[in-house]
Amino acid sequence: MHIVTLRDPSAPVVARYAPSAGMIGISLTDSGVELLGQRGGLDAYLAAGKTMGIPILYPWANRLGERRYRVGGQEVTLEPDAFGVRTDPNGLPIHGLLAGYPRWRVMTESANELTAELDFGADSALLASFPFPHLLVVRVRLADRSLTVRSTVSALGKPVPLCFGFHPYLQVPEAPRAQWVIETPRLRHLFLDERGLPTGDVAEQPPIHEALGDKAFDDSYDEVPDGAVFAVCGGGRRIEVHFEQGYPAAQIFAPAGEDVVCFEPMAAPTDALRRGGYRCAQPGHPAVAVFSIRV
Repeated sequence: MHIVTLRDPSAPVVARYAPSAGMIGISLTDSGVELLGQRGGLDAYLAAGKTMGIPILYPWANRLGERRYRVGGQEVTLEPDAFGVRTDPNGLPIHGLLAGYPRWRVMTESANELTAELDFGADSALLASFPFPHLLVVRVRLADRSLTVRSTVSALGKPVPLCFGFHPYLQVPEAPRAQWVIETPRLRHLFLDERGLPTGDVAEQPPIHEALGDKAFDDSYDEVPDGAVFAVCGGGRRIEVHFEQGYPAAQIFAPAGEDVVCFEPMAAPTDALRRGGYRCAQPGHPAVAVFSIRV
């Protein structure tokens, strides 16, 4: 497997990506200290879609409320044996179709930048579950202690719903999880039911600046402004996730008993592909979304 190593030209920060394993970020280190949760590792991701590092959740992030959705009058059913479809413990389709997907094409590769393309419309197995032909280009650049991920969706023939996201697993090895401090901007909290789906109830949430302690998060938010910053600090280290452009929704995930916290940039809230509330990439007008992780 071809692993791409990116090196910050001005700092001892190194990132590693595996394009042929679903264009997943598998490592981000600062002076040799690993800052991404490895969980089951790349093997478990390839074998069973068990997330680690920085996976792309595409074409939908988080879960769908059922195996059927409708876009512009077109109804789509996700068949039980459909390629790439994985389910959560409640049987709901989760995290899209591209976990471990091998057919990414590396377009450019340099000391600190990687660009890869996926022709979604060229794969009938993908189109069976998301029948919207398009090109997806992901460019990753490491500079000035920031890993910047820019995604561009170019529609080929008809609008493409934008409901994807990324799932960066962050860790701060210098301090125990209970001492990590998390920071968020002011957000709108979306209440979830027991299956992790929005109920329709919302509440304004003031900025958070608090120790993680023994708290667990699996919480959804929307109305995230461009430029919003989420952070985790501990042991003299600070890691920020900047929602720079095109990610108006977020999920905060910090499971109990696991030393990771995730600030997930999402192009639309959970289950938006069924409920609506997403934007589309229009033919001739590529859609761009950008987030960065600053160490």
